Amino acid sequence: MTAMERLVYYFTFDFVRYAMTVGVLIALCSSLLGVTLVLKRFSFIGHGLSNVAFGTIAVATAANLTNNFFLVLPVTVISSVLLLRTGKSAKINGDAAIAMISVGALGIGYLILNLFPNTANLAGDVCATLFGSTSILTLTLTDVWLCAALSALVTAVFLLFYHKIFSVTFDEDFTAATGTRAKTYNLILAVIIAVIIVLAINLVGTLLISALVIFPALSAMRVFKSFLSVTVCSVIVSVVCAALGILISIFTGTPVGSTIVAAQIGGFGIFWIIGIITRR
Repeated sequence: MTAMERLVYYFTFDFVRYAMTVGVLIALCSSLLGVTLVLKRFSFIGHGLSNVAFGTIAVATAANLTNNFFLVLPVTVISSVLLLRTGKSAKINGDAAIAMISVGALGIGYLILNLFPNTANLAGDVCATLFGSTSILTLTLTDVWLCAALSALVTAVFLLFYHKIFSVTFDEDFTAATGTRAKTYNLILAVIIAVIIVLAINLVGTLLISALVIFPALSAMRVFKSFLSVTVCSVIVSVVCAALGILISIFTGTPVGSTIVAAQIGGFGIFWIIGIITRR
């Protein structure tokens, strides 16, 4: 059986189609805000929020909640709002706030899992949550529709407020001085970021989520200069790398999240070389 025949055969299974659909949608959403977060020096906020999500998942697990989504999402949204607001404070800089919340949530989450274990394979469950697991390959049609709805909402909000997000990204103080409600659009950014983080947990795990946000944006910045061209290129790179990573994972049996991150690193290397050649 040739590689193409194997690929066609694999796509006859629902779980493969579901995984590819969700992976592409999450990659698209994460890359939309990646450029903004990198330019605002908040590129590591994904790591901080993912650790908050890990701590919340630990609480939900200890409480034997069957569906932790409706607990993880509001807690992550609140944490995202606090991080972006604290980043403007002179007392606690953005990177210090992210580090504080990130380490604290990770430590408390692991402590709760050890104090209230409800599984015999605690180490395996923690590793799966941190680095991703095969849960992306066990998605149901309901999960796919939920992801599609949230992805459509994120994309629509980004396109609707594109010019405002552009202004807030480059000069928030000037944007506020012109009468634009910069705090409102920062709040919108915070909510969108939190939704993306929660969606991406099953895809790459809590420790690797930052890769979906950072690598596509940095890759595009190696070649393009305008905000729009960098954003469009970032989306293309993210979607292609996610699809490629999922396909390689299915063919080789490697972890989905780690394989996607490896594809993102490979994409960055290619754009880095292209950037060097074009500048010369």
